[in-house]
Amino acid sequence: MIDRRKRNILISIIVLLAIAFDQISKVWVRNNFESYIETSIVGDIFTLIKVENTGAFLGMGSELPETLRVLLLIVVPVIVLVGITVYTYLEKSLDKTSIIGFSLIIGGGIGNIFDRIVYGSVTDFLYLNFEFFKTGIFNIADLSVTIGMILILISSFKKKH
Repeated sequence: MIDRRKRNILISIIVLLAIAFDQISKVWVRNNFESYIETSIVGDIFTLIKVENTGAFLGMGSELPETLRVLLLIVVPVIVLVGITVYTYLEKSLDKTSIIGFSLIIGGGIGNIFDRIVYGSVTDFLYLNFEFFKTGIFNIADLSVTIGMILILISSFKKKH
């Protein structure tokens, strides 16, 4: 168990780093790439394709009426993020892996919500294509949230055994 002060510093640093990496990468992509033009990073496996996503994951919800979209993609996520943030800072029983996982989710969530509020869309740009497995186009915030969820799952399996 780490003491409360060190734990809060750890949470804050991870959240801020996740937001910073996400926002810096999006500014770089917005300023240097045209939309829908594929740029190879590692052959055909890892490419950069800038898209502005007005929906959620894989554009889901982009066709919803504006009021419903704001409710589902900004208001509800903000409420959930506030809950996760309070839980992460206050729940004493969280192990280090869970703390890191929740902190990454908070940082990634803030990064994407910030984009929705400021730009009206989220800048996605990373794409992986391993013949047998292809991702949707995603960003660093999405990666933070995904890694965070994986860490929380790993932690919960460790606790059961």
